[in-house]
Amino acid sequence: MTQMEKTNQLQDVSAKFTVRDFTELIKIGIVNSNTITAFTGMWLAFQLNGISFFQQLDLLFYTIIGSALIVASSGAFNNVIDRDIDGIMERTKSRPTMTGKISGKQALTVASCLGLAGIIILFMTTWQAGLLGVFGMFLYVVVYSLFAKRKLVSNTVIGSLSGAVPPLIGWFAVFPHISIIPIMLFLVMFCWQPPHFYAIAIKRKEEYAAAGIPMLPVVKGIERTKKSMLFWVVLLTILPFFMMQLGMVYVVLATILNLGWFILSLYGFKMRDSIKWARLMFVYSLNYMTILFVVMIVVSIFL
Repeated sequence: MTQMEKTNQLQDVSAKFTVRDFTELIKIGIVNSNTITAFTGMWLAFQLNGISFFQQLDLLFYTIIGSALIVASSGAFNNVIDRDIDGIMERTKSRPTMTGKISGKQALTVASCLGLAGIIILFMTTWQAGLLGVFGMFLYVVVYSLFAKRKLVSNTVIGSLSGAVPPLIGWFAVFPHISIIPIMLFLVMFCWQPPHFYAIAIKRKEEYAAAGIPMLPVVKGIERTKKSMLFWVVLLTILPFFMMQLGMVYVVLATILNLGWFILSLYGFKMRDSIKWARLMFVYSLNYMTILFVVMIVVSIFL
């Protein structure tokens, strides 16, 4: 193939770059879920501190857009970093950085621009929210993606720290003072992520092993992973009782959700098909987080 043919081929691939490729680059699912948690933190800060929501619509805009941009940036950086392993795993081999629809250099430029814009916008709310945005990105891109993911069996727990930052950003953008509620929001997100991502790791155990990623099921085995998942679910059952400020309705509903997840976690030790059980745990975790944060938003309206 001549140099001109190679150039034409690259141009043809680039021309086919679509909106879907962009959403895959930035990991739009993670962007959406983290933006929801940031909104929840912000909403609760409004409601619990007597701050008018309708008089702060500009703050709402800056917080949501800024949070979404830094999460999108982190996802794009992760895609750049993981190019050497994404081609090995079935669920990641079709990412645009692997198919050639976007080069590593282009993805790096996109990630940098999104991150810079997101940080600037967050600093337009409060300096605390801006610093939290920088801190969250650093944890995910540098600590997790560059180091922990590839070196430590505790990678999922370490990565969960960054995933728990968005609700703090939302809270501190509105009310830059610490209290029990933002701490609990952080802990809910932190404790939720290990059982959620361990469920994925069980389903994709062979792929992670082939890629050389020391996920818990790969290093310690599935049974050990089930015990760890149960541990984090048990921690979640405690947290609602520190959130009495949201009212008994929230505490009761959250406890029901937690007990359901606890029972499903225990069932994993009896269920022979661990992959099927992991799928059930994954689906439950998604519904759990959606319902829990919607409940937080709704009950706070009536406080």
